[in-house]
Amino acid sequence: MVVGAGPYGLSAAAHLNVSGVNVRVFGESMSFWERNMPEGMCLRSPWEASQLSDPAKALTIDAFQTATGVRVSRPIPLARFVAYCRWFQSHAVPNLEQRKVVEIAKETAGFRVVLADGEVVRCGRVVIAGGIEPFAVRPPQFAGLPGELASHSSEQRDLTRFRGKRVVVIGGGQSALESAALLHECQSDVELVIRESVVQWTWQRPWLHTFRPIGAVLYAWPDVGPALISHAVARPDLYRLLPRWLQDSWRVKSTRPNGVGWLRPRLHDVTISIGLNVLSATARGNQVELKLSDGSHELVDHVLMATGYRVDVRKYEFLSGCLASELRLIHGFPVLKRGFESSVPGLHFLGAPAAWSYGPLMRFVAGVDFASRAVAQCVARARRAVVGRPIADALQSQRVAVPRGPEGT
Repeated sequence: MVVGAGPYGLSAAAHLNVSGVNVRVFGESMSFWERNMPEGMCLRSPWEASQLSDPAKALTIDAFQTATGVRVSRPIPLARFVAYCRWFQSHAVPNLEQRKVVEIAKETAGFRVVLADGEVVRCGRVVIAGGIEPFAVRPPQFAGLPGELASHSSEQRDLTRFRGKRVVVIGGGQSALESAALLHECQSDVELVIRESVVQWTWQRPWLHTFRPIGAVLYAWPDVGPALISHAVARPDLYRLLPRWLQDSWRVKSTRPNGVGWLRPRLHDVTISIGLNVLSATARGNQVELKLSDGSHELVDHVLMATGYRVDVRKYEFLSGCLASELRLIHGFPVLKRGFESSVPGLHFLGAPAAWSYGPLMRFVAGVDFASRAVAQCVARARRAVVGRPIADALQSQRVAVPRGPEGT
């Protein structure tokens, strides 16, 4: 069973569908991408790193354009990416059931999965590609504010509602920077507050990434991580063999908040305040008073927290308490072995929860090909072992049951 229908869930299901196992796939296709990301956003990933994975590598964005006549520009608009993923699903995962899983519990012979409509499904393995929505980080200083005054960026799809409003965006990553640009473009009075002392940018010199042979030497095709380090990040099976201290160091360097260079011109007229923290936030009628670390105060109409995501799989509401307690976790990440299998046999995790074990590539769409192939191979091996065992048991039984002659020969 596959739980989740985002890029990782759809890619894993596409591979499992041709692996000879009986697969059921649950989830609403690309629901987080469509409902929880602001309209007008673009993918930060380059073209080659934005493809879903099918076994034949045939269902690419180029194939989508040819088949549908829909043009996809660069950077890739979010709406076009969602359309591509749904086209992919219609071809590679026609067995998707757009139903919600409400509980997964461990049983002696496998797992018990309860659906929202009350159906109970039992299966031997579960692949969780549940996405990052439950992991949204909301700084504690905004905890007492109602959603009308402060919200996480994943809760705002239509930013035009803030037209003419004074909005402060918290954060220094791509989501914060692009949200600020979109707010400015819809005539909001927006300020970006960043705790770091400088805004970090990638792709400031695009030719370093694209000009061969220099680009190929410095950056691997997914383009995740700094120069040279990106080659290790692009090889999760090798990355996970590195010393832990080196993995942790390169993970931080590869996932630190930054923006892609193509976004920079859109922020020329946006106020960016660096080296500042919000110390407190207090409701004042229908506005918010912010106290900043430099001693200043600001009165704004809304605070948009583009503060990222912190993985903790215990926040997946569909995991039963007993099942979650059986997982070996490090800082909320499940410790995964070969085939993305957790410490609970038969339970696999894909996407961001796999980043501690397989590296920062798992936080990006670029990781879907490696992950989906690995989990499909693991499931296929397990299936062959299960099929072979009854045959071996039967042969053993036959040997034991052979009658002996009168002389005992």
